[in-house]
Amino acid sequence: MPSITSQYLARYRRLGAGEGADDPLPVTGAQRRFVLVRSLDPVGRPDLVPMFFAFPRGTVDPARLTAAADRLAVLHPVLRARPAVVRGTPVLLPQQPAVPLTRVHPAPGEDTTSALRRALADWTPQGPPIRMFLAQDEADGGEEVLAVVLDHAACDGQSLARLVEELEAAYAEGPAATGPGPGEAAAELASYREAVLLQLEAEDRASSPAAMSYWGERLRAAREQAPRPRADRPVAGELPSSAVELRLSSAVPGVPFPDLLDACRAAARTLYGAGHVVPIGYPWGGRPPGAAPVLGCFLNTVVFPAATGQTSDADPTASAWWDDLDRADTPFDAVVHAARAAGSGWTGRLDGLLTVDDATRRPLLRLGGVTGREIHIDGRSVRGPFAVSVTQGTELHLRMVWDRAVLDDDTAERAFTALADAVREPAGTPA
Repeated sequence: MPSITSQYLARYRRLGAGEGADDPLPVTGAQRRFVLVRSLDPVGRPDLVPMFFAFPRGTVDPARLTAAADRLAVLHPVLRARPAVVRGTPVLLPQQPAVPLTRVHPAPGEDTTSALRRALADWTPQGPPIRMFLAQDEADGGEEVLAVVLDHAACDGQSLARLVEELEAAYAEGPAATGPGPGEAAAELASYREAVLLQLEAEDRASSPAAMSYWGERLRAAREQAPRPRADRPVAGELPSSAVELRLSSAVPGVPFPDLLDACRAAARTLYGAGHVVPIGYPWGGRPPGAAPVLGCFLNTVVFPAATGQTSDADPTASAWWDDLDRADTPFDAVVHAARAAGSGWTGRLDGLLTVDDATRRPLLRLGGVTGREIHIDGRSVRGPFAVSVTQGTELHLRMVWDRAVLDDDTAERAFTALADAVREPAGTPA
């Protein structure tokens, strides 16, 4: 039976798309998932990846920054393309390059972070996949905050690092600098198309009958446990999400990934009770062999079935995780299909998410010789019940955010305590 990926490739080829600058571009399995999630959302809300940088007030030159971002959108097709469905086939449609920079003015009683939170909540589904917002609090003459925000279908972690580096370089060149020529833009377009097609070929190979059988058996008992979002959303003035974080000093460079999965298992046990197999997702992957390091979204979402009745034990988790990684290229929608075909009641919703970053690779934006200070803006809407982010470096930074329409604060904070305790135990990380 043809795989989901091979069926997608066949439909894409029937569109007759060539290699012209305006022809539809194929999408990776990761992008396909984001397009599907967006289409199922009642208001077409995309998943957003924001970066927030605080600068001394007056640092950012809006005209210079806009010109720099526009030059990047000319070069990188994914920064000027918009998700669409053409004859039932998800694609990216290239548009004219334009990266808007919106000045955000706090309303009376608002601070800068609240104003930016409001601006992101008002993100219209139609529009460029990359947008920028500049906010400053009139009552605070010290700082202004720049938000560089991307549709997740246009980026992954590797893309963010390259984007920040190139945006910084283009800003340094000034607004009068010439953009990439037609030949350079055409070469980048060809590299992007080739990278996506190589990725789809890898995903097709990873959707073999053996891989589908593996994922079906692996996820047969999985089923989401989080309740659906409450009809009584948080009261007026209450943020839709909350977060808690902890920094731990560590004698080791980082915590092994299986230990982090077990820590998420401990959190899920607190949130959903014992005796369940809870689906928790994490991003994994990279550019396929032989592909250029193009901007885009190439990270698959791999599913870890967290059995909440088990005690935290790194060995079984590590062994199963290594087996999972051998099949990590199987695209998410194919994995859901395999689980359903094996008799699982799992619908594809994830009860938790885990992301891990290397602190040495986190991009910091430098404009006009000034390095921006990265900040977090809490309270934004989140897609899943809870999400854990771990930043590893000279210290361990644990952070958990949750949807208040699904989880109450007290229970979520107890889950974070269970997660932190599980991380401390194998890593020996004193607070």
